[in-house]
Amino acid sequence: MSVNLTKGQQISLSKSDGGALTVVRMGLGWKAAQRKGFLAKLTAREVDLDASAVLFADKKPVDVVFFQHLVSDDGSVRHTGDNRVGGAGQGGDDESVIVDLQRVPVHVDQIVFTVNSFTGQTFEEVDNAFCRLLDETTGQELARYTLTGGGSHTAQIMAKVQRSGTGWQMAAIGSPANGRTFQDLMPAIATHL
Repeated sequence: MSVNLTKGQQISLSKSDGGALTVVRMGLGWKAAQRKGFLAKLTAREVDLDASAVLFADKKPVDVVFFQHLVSDDGSVRHTGDNRVGGAGQGGDDESVIVDLQRVPVHVDQIVFTVNSFTGQTFEEVDNAFCRLLDETTGQELARYTLTGGGSHTAQIMAKVQRSGTGWQMAAIGSPANGRTFQDLMPAIATHL
């Protein structure tokens, strides 16, 4: 059963049988918003959203996974590849980041997931954008966060997973930001650590 997350809501990343999740996937999906009018259709261009995962230890970035660095240095976090145009908005993942929670080094205490418009369009030009967390072992969707459309921002700090005792928790952040790359978002990310 999937939970629809709201901004700031947290969920525990444990299975219903009490066991801990071992591998999770953060999926990102979107499509370009339909433009109206004759000239709008002539000037339409694809929207390239990018998913990134920034790994932190004591609030300091120690690694990042994104379209130009597909695997973390320790191999625990993997990006499935860049999608430059999005999907048809049918609910499938256009980009994914897979996290092997058991292999994440012990000094890494938070992983923050972001989405940014590399092509510079604002979220007013994006439809059906979402991120979701899945149990990669079973394929079960655990949580979904709808990236609210509209707004003049070009990025969003989506969510984070953080160590909690002996397990992990996910927190939906949903904070708008501006930037074309994860590097542009680092000051905005810092406020959520």
